[in-house]
Amino acid sequence: MKESKLSSLKKLEIIVGGEHQAFATDLLDRAGVSGYTIINNLSGKGQHGYHEGHLMFNEDDVLIMIIAAVPDELVNPILQGFEPFYNEHSGVVFVTDIQVARMVKFQS
Repeated sequence: MKESKLSSLKKLEIIVGGEHQAFATDLLDRAGVSGYTIINNLSGKGQHGYHEGHLMFNEDDVLIMIIAAVPDELVNPILQGFEPFYNEHSGVVFVTDIQVARMVKFQS
């Protein structure tokens, strides 16, 4: 059996309030990210205490996670774009090394 070819990328897991989704996705789009996945209604505990992931009145009242796989050279520009945002708002960006199959899906 032929071994699959894997390519190295960085995975960004971006946590923001739902009301800031447009800011975050616009930043990723302008950086040249080819795609991302958005997960709504997150629950968890952080510096500001426990956050329950359910819709109160609208989707802006919840935490979301945006997951993107990006080449190494996009990580610092994206983090720099979020730096002033996180000085004013809660949230976090996790960066991990990953391997992906079908690299063509991650190229713009």
